[in-house]
Amino acid sequence: VLGIGFALGIYALPILIAPPAPAQDEVHAKAFSAPYTGTFRRNLKDSDALHWGEGTVSIGHKHIVFEGALAPGPDYKLYLSPEFVETEADFKRLKPTMLRVGDVKTFKNFIVPLPDGVDAGRYTSVVVWCETFSQFITAARYR
Repeated sequence: VLGIGFALGIYALPILIAPPAPAQDEVHAKAFSAPYTGTFRRNLKDSDALHWGEGTVSIGHKHIVFEGALAPGPDYKLYLSPEFVETEADFKRLKPTMLRVGDVKTFKNFIVPLPDGVDAGRYTSVVVWCETFSQFITAARYR
């Protein structure tokens, strides 16, 4: 019982403490002018029933915007990668060449600002990764 309660707590806590998702109008407005788009899909090699993303991600000059849903979890980080990855092993191998953009705090839609001076055109893919558990969540090729 204690183990089940702990597992449910790990799953439920991020949902309970997540800030409100950005409004649909705001997501559409920021995504509209983005020069790059990609798709998070559920059927990637290391995605599973608890670790997935599904929807459209738009990479602009100042923001990365996602319209869709992610499996809830703790400590999600957003990375830009020079290569498409869909496994934990590939992520760990390429992590030194990736750029950590920021935190993903919502599981339905998100807007993450790009750090100043970042040229998203130098990368090809965007990845959501759980730092706490070293778990691949999802990725999309945009270029």
